[in-house]
Amino acid sequence: MSHLYFFILLVLLGSWPATGAAADFQPALPGRHFKFPADHAAHPDFKTEWWYYTGHLQSAEGEHFGYQLTFFRFGLTKPEKPARSAWSLHTLYFAHLGLTDLNRHTFIFREKAGRGALGLSGVARTRYHVWIDNWQAELTDQNHHLQAQDQEISLDLFLVPEKPPVIHGKEGISQKAAGTGFASHYYSLTRLATQGQLTYKGRTRPVHGQSWMDHEFSSSQLADYQVGWDWFSLQLQDGREIMLYLLRRRDGSPDPNSSGTLIDSQGRSQHLHLADFQVKPTSTWKSPHSGATYPSGWQVTIPAAGYTLELTPTVADQELQTHASTQIIYWEGSVSIQGKKNGLPVAGRGYVELTGYATSLGGKF
Repeated sequence: MSHLYFFILLVLLGSWPATGAAADFQPALPGRHFKFPADHAAHPDFKTEWWYYTGHLQSAEGEHFGYQLTFFRFGLTKPEKPARSAWSLHTLYFAHLGLTDLNRHTFIFREKAGRGALGLSGVARTRYHVWIDNWQAELTDQNHHLQAQDQEISLDLFLVPEKPPVIHGKEGISQKAAGTGFASHYYSLTRLATQGQLTYKGRTRPVHGQSWMDHEFSSSQLADYQVGWDWFSLQLQDGREIMLYLLRRRDGSPDPNSSGTLIDSQGRSQHLHLADFQVKPTSTWKSPHSGATYPSGWQVTIPAAGYTLELTPTVADQELQTHASTQIIYWEGSVSIQGKKNGLPVAGRGYVELTGYATSLGGKF
């Protein structure tokens, strides 16, 4: 769910109508059949879309990093073909870049925004390519190529999928609330071999590691009775991956539409209902920036699969305050994993996203 980021612009635009514009777009309905590589590209018939990369990298010198690079597309109106003017404003774009330095216990965040006019930001019409200025993600042959340059940090990475895409949910949709259309089309590439360069602390170094990619698109929103979600992407050393999301209601209880996916070493997936797993916070962390209190450490249990896992943030402060783009405060961070599967030790790495702790997101996106 990482990525229910459907709310991203109603907050930014303020007076933009929450329902009228969405009515022009297509809802996420059961029955969709994904086709690749075509579905890696943009889906302008849907109001909101994001391409979301997280991963763990290491250098030859023993430095370890977590990274996040996300591109968001938000449709104001359906784009005209052809556009009446190069200045036509029908889509807004945002990007978030985060770097967690595990050795130095620090976190850096950068963001960008683009208005989708004059070619300064946009998406390609016939292939997967999204960009804002000199930040971009694209598909070249079978490689995902990521680039993001900033004065203090830059990434230039090539990612090769080691497993086929995993479709989350049932019947082609990932349900987020009760009712028709409260859903998204959501898939992941859960293990991508990653190589490239990272520039940081004034030095460019070769890096390698593993990444995870989420792609989600919809025209829906969170229900008024929901405040946010906790999302988990876990890559285990036994070759399996786990995606879980817990939608939180205003009373703190998990929404029944919370769910997940268990992926085996061959890439075969199993849908998980809320009753199939448990997530229990083990500690909390209070942000000195926003004042929000987040869970900080979790026990994840999937009884039928034999997993009992302990998740620990690699750095406590991985909070993003996106004042120059989506204007949302959330925690998105690297975690380490220790635990057992059927009584035998298992370890891994992952990412966790926590929204709605600083401000409720109910009814927004």
